[in-house]
Amino acid sequence: MPAVNNRILYIEDNADNRMLVKRVLEAEGYTLLEAANAHDGFRKALAQRPDLILMDINLPEIDGYTTTARLKATPGMERVKVVALTANVMKGDREKTLAAGCDGYIQKPIDVDQLPRQIARFLES
Repeated sequence: MPAVNNRILYIEDNADNRMLVKRVLEAEGYTLLEAANAHDGFRKALAQRPDLILMDINLPEIDGYTTTARLKATPGMERVKVVALTANVMKGDREKTLAAGCDGYIQKPIDVDQLPRQIARFLES
């Protein structure tokens, strides 16, 4: 069972995806912070210092690869785990997310039964 204080920032432009992940993770005791774009996500990450960031890769204006690299290069943010939560599932996509600095990769559509366990594993590692 997660610690009640585990805060997760989900950077995702699709409101339906944010709502689904929020419902699943809050039911498990996590606090979910939300951002609808990379600029807002970056700002919230610096201000809130979440325990984990879920990063959509296909964001408008600035993609998740660039946002992750920028976060990881920011002093004080290099240890915050960033996990790609993405529909990019073609050969090489996982490797590309890891090369951009993501600490993990979860493909969409998400499995609502598996997601809390996946998140717990990333927080423990």
